[in-house]
Amino acid sequence: MYRVITISREYGSGGAAIAGGLASKLGWRLLDRAVISELARAAHVDPALARAYDERLDSWVHRVSRRALWRGAFEQIASVTARDFFDAETMAALSTEVITQAADQGECVIVGRGAQCLLQGRSDTFHIFVYAPVKLKLDRLRSRLTGVGNLEERAQSMDNMRADYIRAHFGCDWKNPHLYDLMINSGLGDGRAIEAILCAVQPRALNA
Repeated sequence: MYRVITISREYGSGGAAIAGGLASKLGWRLLDRAVISELARAAHVDPALARAYDERLDSWVHRVSRRALWRGAFEQIASVTARDFFDAETMAALSTEVITQAADQGECVIVGRGAQCLLQGRSDTFHIFVYAPVKLKLDRLRSRLTGVGNLEERAQSMDNMRADYIRAHFGCDWKNPHLYDLMINSGLGDGRAIEAILCAVQPRALNA
């Protein structure tokens, strides 16, 4: 019986919208932007700061600086703020905790953040990868982004960042088909993609 669905997505593929529609159809909780809000609240930082570190890796300069900060004199600690300690590594650790708790509760659709790796092997979880033709991705991005010069470069950069995040934290290839139960082209249209996913999961989905 499936109680959890994870959705990984190429940047601009519309995977987040498909996840939202799927959660609505099933009557399940959606964990996407909600994860950022929950983590920001738990860490007592501004949501914008949490968003800046979401699905990203710290630079080597930051990692060195962070170690140096921890080795600093005790009297310096009093002047350190939450912002000084909150980084991509912290965000990833907190994301893991939130995703695990949500999966244990069930009835949720989880977008990105390595959930397909973190929850591998669970018989109650169905993993999906959403991709799209380049033209469709660029059209989607053009409709929602302004002031961005090279959209194709932006899309490739974001996909590389997500792949690096998965490789660094889970040792997995983001596009490895063996991580997923279903890989779907959103060029079908969001509605048809959602229906196809429902057909795949419904025989074992909760309340099916």
